[in-house]
Amino acid sequence: MASKFCWYELMTSNASAAETFYSKVVGWSASDAGMPNMAYTLLSVEDVPVAGLLQFPPNIPQGQGRPAWLGYVRVDDVDATAAAAEKLGAKILQPPADIPDVGRFAVLTDPQGVCFAVFKPNGERPEAPPMTPGSISWHELHTKEADKALTFYSRLFGWKLIQDMDMGPIGTYHMFGDETTPMGMGGIFNDPDAATAQGYWLYYIAVSDIDAGMGRVKANGGSVDFGPQQVPGGAWIIQGTDPQGANFALVGQRNEGAV
Repeated sequence: MASKFCWYELMTSNASAAETFYSKVVGWSASDAGMPNMAYTLLSVEDVPVAGLLQFPPNIPQGQGRPAWLGYVRVDDVDATAAAAEKLGAKILQPPADIPDVGRFAVLTDPQGVCFAVFKPNGERPEAPPMTPGSISWHELHTKEADKALTFYSRLFGWKLIQDMDMGPIGTYHMFGDETTPMGMGGIFNDPDAATAQGYWLYYIAVSDIDAGMGRVKANGGSVDFGPQQVPGGAWIIQGTDPQGANFALVGQRNEGAV
């Protein structure tokens, strides 16, 4: 079975403000993780932790760190996966290390410089079902060489091509997944902006109604940069930026009659 995203983490310039924004927009509840010597907030759906939130460390000068979401992919062996990734052209930013009573992780960049993490938890962790409001239900890589990126992640994690979609001038949208995800778990495509700027993983948070979610984004200081747009399967998406500058996306249904 292929590896899957299992955890998400937002590092930002104002953790308190980000907690308020996502709690109001997505409905996450927040609680302190109780980690020694570190302020780390758990963001949960019905008592199931979905993501973590932390502030930039003090050694990062004000204004120099860019708020961003980081996705963790579950693996059986962090050290072996990090070594394999390096052989495939990745760079290790954070060598394999233990988080006491939580698990082992490493942070890397893929051959095109996009950041991701690998993680092996201590024991099993509950997960919110896909498309449960507040769950992260789609994973999209914005990159400049999609074919090469698909090859890299497929070799590293066992992801398989589920379907190719023609996106016209942009090229092909590669939907990837495994035998347990017939509709796929994410997509990889050539983002024109990635040709001149750094690519990134974009994570889609499920909401019950996309128009209501879009309204909450705007009402709480975020921006809607794209959408709403209907996607295969009937759901609708928007892509946005939170008040601190981190990219995020929402996915959900649209009430009949919505404009």
